[in-house]
Amino acid sequence: MSDATPDPDSTPDPVDASARLLRAVRVGDPVEERVTALATLDEAALTGLSVPARTAFWLNCYNAAAQLLLDTEPDLYEVRRAFFGAEALPVAGHPLSLDGIEHGLLRGRSKHGFGYLPRLFASGFERRHRLPAVDPRVHFALNCGAESCPAVAAYSRDADAELDDAAATYLDRTVEYDPDAGLRGRGVVRVPRTCLWFRRDFGGASGVRTLLRAYDLLPADASPRVRYLDWDWSPRPRRFRE
Repeated sequence: MSDATPDPDSTPDPVDASARLLRAVRVGDPVEERVTALATLDEAALTGLSVPARTAFWLNCYNAAAQLLLDTEPDLYEVRRAFFGAEALPVAGHPLSLDGIEHGLLRGRSKHGFGYLPRLFASGFERRHRLPAVDPRVHFALNCGAESCPAVAAYSRDADAELDDAAATYLDRTVEYDPDAGLRGRGVVRVPRTCLWFRRDFGGASGVRTLLRAYDLLPADASPRVRYLDWDWSPRPRRFRE
């Protein structure tokens, strides 16, 4: 049996490969080799990823793919169904769309029905490599190029802590809490519209309030009505986190 160390270039780490692509997109370096590295990944390399690593991988893939589409086909963004459904990035020999990455692999649920509907006709690839459960924090890390989206960051195998930071930053910027508004002075909190579109991911309004308390955006004893902010779809490409 050989004791030789495997050549790291022959079996690239998926998370590192996805982060390298995203960094190349950010600084304007050529991306062809980075895209090819993901396209030719051995699918077995994805199977052994931990949940945080798998989350990081698919977030990096989504955010890189979205920026590449915005760079190469900016007019496609005007027709959102086409934009989200277009083949955006090949991974391990499988061409993936933004919808496929977000709803098939990160969420494993339909994009319709406020998140309560299953994703019908999921591919075998999706079933093998999707996350075992929805983590609502991914909604504060995905950037499709809209003005209301959070800033893009590269995620690592320590994605759990990084997602906490992303969620705290985005929610602190967007959430509006008025403790004296509403019926009988119950208060009103206004949150990003993704909390409505994917209501089930957050556990409904009570889950949203629990999340906001966890990030110190609501007092522990507050139970305000939840309202949803409008989503600004104006194109805002290349919003990278400092």
